[in-house]
Amino acid sequence: MSVTPEQSAEALQGMFKFGQSMAANFFDFLNTQSTAFQQIAPTSAPSLPLPEAQQLVELQKELAESHARLWAGMAQLKPGEAAEPMVRPQPGDRRFTAPEWSSSPVFDYIRQAYLLNADYLAKVAEALPVADGRAKARMQYLTRQYIDAMAPSNFAATNPEFIQAALDSKGESITQGIRNLIGDMEKGRISMTDDSAFEIGRNLATTPGSVIYENELIQLIQYAPTTEQVYKTPLLIVPPCINKYYIMDLQPANSLVRFVVEQGFTVFLVSWKNATESEARFGWDDYLEKGPIAALQVVRDVTKVAKPNVLGFCVGGTILSSALAVLRGKGEDPAESLTLMTTLLDFSDGGEIACLVDEASVAAREASIGRGGVFSGRELAQVFSSLRANDLIWQYVVGNYLKGKTPEAFDLLYWNSDSTNLAGPFIAWYLRNMYLENNLRVPGKLEMLGVKVDLGKVDLPAYLLATREDHIVPWTSAYLVRGLLGGETTFVLGASGHIAGAINPASKNRRSYWISDSGASVPDEWLATATEQKGSWWVHWAEWLKQRGGEMVPARNKPGNAKYKVLEAAPGRYVKETV
Repeated sequence: MSVTPEQSAEALQGMFKFGQSMAANFFDFLNTQSTAFQQIAPTSAPSLPLPEAQQLVELQKELAESHARLWAGMAQLKPGEAAEPMVRPQPGDRRFTAPEWSSSPVFDYIRQAYLLNADYLAKVAEALPVADGRAKARMQYLTRQYIDAMAPSNFAATNPEFIQAALDSKGESITQGIRNLIGDMEKGRISMTDDSAFEIGRNLATTPGSVIYENELIQLIQYAPTTEQVYKTPLLIVPPCINKYYIMDLQPANSLVRFVVEQGFTVFLVSWKNATESEARFGWDDYLEKGPIAALQVVRDVTKVAKPNVLGFCVGGTILSSALAVLRGKGEDPAESLTLMTTLLDFSDGGEIACLVDEASVAAREASIGRGGVFSGRELAQVFSSLRANDLIWQYVVGNYLKGKTPEAFDLLYWNSDSTNLAGPFIAWYLRNMYLENNLRVPGKLEMLGVKVDLGKVDLPAYLLATREDHIVPWTSAYLVRGLLGGETTFVLGASGHIAGAINPASKNRRSYWISDSGASVPDEWLATATEQKGSWWVHWAEWLKQRGGEMVPARNKPGNAKYKVLEAAPGRYVKETV
């Protein structure tokens, strides 16, 4: 790959101009996209502030020098000679791992030049003089969106995998990619999995059970026992209302519901309704009253057990904890134990989603749907996907449309694409009081169902599960729950992320989890004393739950009772309703 000095000079000049152009476009992008900055900047400010002049000069100098070294190294290569990359993708970044990127000096150069520019823009975003932490996080989020979107892997002309696939298939991959694009446009979303491979009730949510109660917001499922004897104290599960419940009951091998039933527990589960205009006026209090509070009463009536065990997952845990605080505020003793899976009660650090929640965005929601309306589940799904755009958006743009491939069947991704609408007043109240103002942690600050709630009155034993790589509920934030609840807490840290770490089936016994008897108030101090245990945290939690299960009694094979009769077989119709 020998080039003349004139060609090198021309190439370097072109690269630097491209870098400047990319940076200029980047700032234009931030100015048009970021309402967060507009909230903190003076009204007279015409545009986003740049980093300090000297700092920006140093960053540009560093970028130019890096490009010069990259070009010099590439220019000195002999035909057919491979070189060690000067810059590598971040760990876990699989966009440029295919051999086509390294076998061609042209595409090898393109990918490395992009990585240099991406690193430069990330440093520029870090150097922006924005004092407000939430606004700064939003700038960095928008920067990631821009960087990810500009990747050469996303464009046919700069993706050698697209070219190779077209050659190998004699153009059929291009034709199929167009078909895939048209099909996804008709669906209104990007396909992440083979949708035809799954069906709720056929190979998802198949644990045998019956719907024994329903109201405008929930169906309550009672699962059939699989053991001759069961623990007397049942378990009520409250999953998140922002997703379908069957994340708790995927396929038999990775179903948490089936696992708990097999441990000898009578299990009840809340299936939230996919909100329509009929539910458009329901607020936070409605979700508490018609959700866990109503379900708890049914469970008590059916089992004749005054204090069931309860479990909440993600926002389901926030709703459940609030409901328990309401009941305790009324003088009731509502449950034997509480399990919270990846749940926020203190929103000081609300994870990556928090950077998108500011006064302007919340006020806009309140004005549009705060008194009535429906918040689209698809919109929410797009927001969550954007937090991991390379994995949950661009990977499928490239695979489906450029390469013409059909995504593999994956139950978690099928569930992830199965969106759920929410009542507008509920989500508006939740965003303001939790993510924006962080009011739940303050005793007596919030009134729910006529009660000034205090989480400190929830003084039952609690098992708290967080996951180490969770970007939605940072584990250090989940740890803060220990300082809010009034009872004894057991904290366990699982490996992996928000979903894969929580749904880590005991049947496969993969990954690991960390435990410690330390009661440290600081998360990192707890971690310093923790020991790693191989396998699934489910096993550890099951032993903890059995200690709170009471005596063993004969299993009742007939669901419900005279008051709460079987309405239909599980999984029920609420979970099958689509957006």
